[in-house]
Amino acid sequence: MDIYRSIESLNPLRKSILTIGSYDGLHRGHQAIVNKVVTTSRTLNLKSVVITFDPHPKQVLTTTYGNKFETLISIDKKIELLEKMGVDVTLIIPFDKTFSKTTAEEFINNVIINYFHPSKIFIGYDHHFGYNREGNANSLMEYEHRGQFRVEIVHSIKDQEEIISSSHIRDLIQDGYVRRASFELGWVFGFKATVVHGVGRGHRLRYPTANFIPENPTQLLPKNGVYFTRGLVNNKCLYGMCNIGYRPTFGEGNFVLEVHFFEEPPKELYGEIIEVQFLERIRDEQKFKSPVELKKQLEKDKEYCLSRLEIYTEEEKCH
Repeated sequence: MDIYRSIESLNPLRKSILTIGSYDGLHRGHQAIVNKVVTTSRTLNLKSVVITFDPHPKQVLTTTYGNKFETLISIDKKIELLEKMGVDVTLIIPFDKTFSKTTAEEFINNVIINYFHPSKIFIGYDHHFGYNREGNANSLMEYEHRGQFRVEIVHSIKDQEEIISSSHIRDLIQDGYVRRASFELGWVFGFKATVVHGVGRGHRLRYPTANFIPENPTQLLPKNGVYFTRGLVNNKCLYGMCNIGYRPTFGEGNFVLEVHFFEEPPKELYGEIIEVQFLERIRDEQKFKSPVELKKQLEKDKEYCLSRLEIYTEEEKCH
């Protein structure tokens, strides 16, 4: 897959099949759009193109969120998934306040048509683009009427009666329903993180943990609590359990992310980049009367996780 991180670096295409979107999470609904782009492009022997943005426009524009808007997916993970789906070209437009002033008409003419000459554009039913979100499917349809390109609107996908959307998935994760969120995403929710030094309490409990911080500073985190997880460590899949919260038993008051692997990692992890995937939420974080009581609960947590291990090793590959 050819990746371009600015409009200026593009090599113009003679023809293409294209889609546009922020695609936060690149969930099943988004994947339906991208799959149509890829399938159609292969049928017509044209290049498949995805235009996306980094950072997410809401981080730049929405005063409600400001820079605190938390994303489901890093740009690197998005690229990885798009490549697996068979996309030929991905343009990642650096989104800033200057670019946000670009009108929908300017974007269509100066970027979409000028560089990609699309034969067909697939767009989500609720997608908006351009200054003040003025561009949408109707804007593109005007160009279809002029004979510039064809437009196909891709409608929503539902999980039971709920429309799959980035906002709904975000709510699921914040409420701790990570298994349901992963189903709607179409990939196991998690993120890459750097292992950092902790205070060593896990070692004293004989449950050594790796403290970690997300590589993406705007990464959305699951609800505080204990999770059945797996980690990708030096290309090795390690199952374990993760605590998110404040360790109330010890009264420390510092927010931590820490993971205990059931199998000892192949080497010291401090400073290493790992990926932590959240399989299930086990329980709330609790304050125990003593470290002994906490250790007893950790043993129960581990037993539960091991009882669920077969489900994940059979159903989902560690990748």
